[in-house]
Amino acid sequence: MAKKKTRKDPRNMSFLDHLEDLRWHLVRSVLAIIIGGAVAFVLKDVTFGILFAPKDANFVTYDLLCQFSRNLGFEKSFCFDELPFRIQSRKVAGQFSAHIWTSITAGFIMAFPYVVFQFWSFLKPALSSTEQKYARLFIFSSSFLFFVGVLFGYYVITPLSINFLGNYSVSTEVFNDFDLDSYIGLVRASVLASGLIFELPIIIYFLTKLGLVTPVFLRKHRKYALVFILIISAVITPPDIASQVIVAIPVLILYEISIFISGMVIRNDKKRAREES
Repeated sequence: MAKKKTRKDPRNMSFLDHLEDLRWHLVRSVLAIIIGGAVAFVLKDVTFGILFAPKDANFVTYDLLCQFSRNLGFEKSFCFDELPFRIQSRKVAGQFSAHIWTSITAGFIMAFPYVVFQFWSFLKPALSSTEQKYARLFIFSSSFLFFVGVLFGYYVITPLSINFLGNYSVSTEVFNDFDLDSYIGLVRASVLASGLIFELPIIIYFLTKLGLVTPVFLRKHRKYALVFILIISAVITPPDIASQVIVAIPVLILYEISIFISGMVIRNDKKRAREES
């Protein structure tokens, strides 16, 4: 009878053993993304219905912005009956390629909690028993922040970008007929960039655990962080001040939350050190 293979003790694993362990975590993550992508591929009408919703003048964000702009006396900015552009595919395999990449993106979004779980499983042996107890909290908070960022990108950044770029014109002789890849790339970049930016508190947590940042450092460089946040906002939004401010505000709030988390990590580490001594 063949002996059952036992899992190696992480403390006795060599560098190659850790690489092998990492490889299997990556394989499981990729398989989860492929399964999620397959579901999105089969449910094509649902996937692209969600994708094309922000180009509809009746999209919920446009209604809210229209009401808000009316109160400020800027009705012409966000109140309209139709966006003046069409989406076209000018390549032979354009629609099929868009279908594949859109499905992969959707698969990554759906599988994100499982990918985070695999990431945590790989790091778990290097953490203390106390830190390992927070696995569920870490997976939940990471997934929650990512999905909030995705929704923010979909319902805020994407409509602002589409409205600005769809109505922008250098001449009445030029018509906006956007390529399918260009439109999907805009939505994908807005959604994924926002989702990853909202992971800032989690990133700061690990950087603090590694000793690379401290709350004092974050407070001292707050003004530089503000400039960097405004630059990021300018990159992922249309070049108008209102859109940049709308994006910058939640990121600034996340930065302040990150300072609090960094301070909490430092206090817990000092408390643990005193108890051990």
